[in-house]
Amino acid sequence: MTKALFLDSVFQDRIWGGTKLRDFFGYTIPTETTGEYWAISAHPHGPSTVKNGEFAGKTLIDLWAEQPALFGNPKEPVFPLLTKILDANTDLSVQVHPNDAYAKEHENGELGKTECWYIIDCEPGAELVYGHNATSKQELIDWTRDGKWSELLRKVAIKPGDFFYVPSGTIHALCTGTLVLETQQSSDTTYRVYDYDRVDKDGNKRELHLEKSIDVTTVPHHDAVLNVTTKTTDALTETTFVDSEFFAVYKWDIDGKADFEATAPYTLVSVLAGSATLTIDGESTPIKKADHFILPNTCKNWTIDGNISCIVSTPAK
Repeated sequence: MTKALFLDSVFQDRIWGGTKLRDFFGYTIPTETTGEYWAISAHPHGPSTVKNGEFAGKTLIDLWAEQPALFGNPKEPVFPLLTKILDANTDLSVQVHPNDAYAKEHENGELGKTECWYIIDCEPGAELVYGHNATSKQELIDWTRDGKWSELLRKVAIKPGDFFYVPSGTIHALCTGTLVLETQQSSDTTYRVYDYDRVDKDGNKRELHLEKSIDVTTVPHHDAVLNVTTKTTDALTETTFVDSEFFAVYKWDIDGKADFEATAPYTLVSVLAGSATLTIDGESTPIKKADHFILPNTCKNWTIDGNISCIVSTPAK
């Protein structure tokens, strides 16, 4: 079996969501406040389902448990990665995530959450929250208690094509008018620091997690230092955004015919623009914007022929 695994996945309604998942990607969304598409997921809160080949109808959770050879017989008990597309129609809550050790102890064995963002699209003048200005835990506590959000929070201007690495312990938030592809550890643990005093559909403010947030926030904040590299060979321009202890994330911009050889046990691919033909062992399949698929361990070589842009991730080496 050498086929790519194409996936149907789960939408998540969010108080801050909108309609860009339909307007930009053409998905049929369930509500006008659809905030997230868990495009490649083996998390129980939104698992993807294979839609082609002999494993059609199986969830990614099933395959990880029942067909480990597809993933190179991994040692991890759960599929470690999660790819999402997020439509921040309004500001997300300001939040922070725990590392693996803290999550294991406090969140019933859940993974921690280090993540990264590729900015697909955003409104002119858009920004996001990335880090804070507190110089000590006590200052963090005081400014949080006193609601000194303008002093505490660091805001960064963004544009399409920007990339941000968000290690666990980083205070962060996407802001209004931003469409993002997120690659993260497979975790659904979020600690809210501040939610702009919003109320949900029932008129209730959402829960904050101040004690845990202060526990896990890195003080002082340091921007993640990335060594972004780009190489061009024939029809392929490959940009490496990050190669971390949790995942590697790349962008493939292809104009013509590009040949690939697997460098990881499996590869996650999300098509952001264009169309092409994916050929594996002589069998060709059309791929296009809005497709998400996994090249399993049985795919050692493949060719992509067309004009297409993809965000690609692989597990940590």
